[in-house]
Amino acid sequence: MVRILVLLSALVPLIAVAAGDPEAGAEKAAVCASCHGMDGNSQVTIWPKLAGQHADYAARQSILIRDGRRNVPEMYPIVQGMSDQDLADIAAFYEQQSLSSGVADESLAELGRSIYQAGNAESGVPACGACHGPAGNGIPGAGFPVLRAQHADYTAKRLQAYRGGEHNGEDDPYSQIMVAVSRNLTDEEIEAVSSYIEGLHMDRW
Repeated sequence: MVRILVLLSALVPLIAVAAGDPEAGAEKAAVCASCHGMDGNSQVTIWPKLAGQHADYAARQSILIRDGRRNVPEMYPIVQGMSDQDLADIAAFYEQQSLSSGVADESLAELGRSIYQAGNAESGVPACGACHGPAGNGIPGAGFPVLRAQHADYTAKRLQAYRGGEHNGEDDPYSQIMVAVSRNLTDEEIEAVSSYIEGLHMDRW
């Protein structure tokens, strides 16, 4: 199913993102620091870490939020008035920051690993690693974001939203893929795979 959706998504043009300047982004990112941390490693677990995230992905999501096509009420007023270049610069800055490691709940590890690496064939849930890579590093050229070390609380919140049908419209075909991917995830599976993702490291294969 996911292979078909990925092929279809390739037919939908993504928002064009300008090349970012990380030096310019360092100053512009000051407004982001209260939630995401100056180095992109947020301390509040419902807010995502941005450190190490592919710049194209982060900038594209910020543009969707600014333009009202992705619903993030906390961030919407902050990005109003920012240009595409501003958002690209900020994303480029955060991409260069070191992502802090996370810790998985060992009691959830077996199920989380199974969902991430193999999915659930009975319910039609594909493996997360098929698109996001075995170590959660994503595939920047294909538009798939870094997942490793992301806060479990944030990942679970996003998966629950996708499972409920929330997506960003035609400008973000990948969010539509995630709606399809998450549709049959159980609460237990979401909790477990989110925890597993938080514990992923670059050297884990």
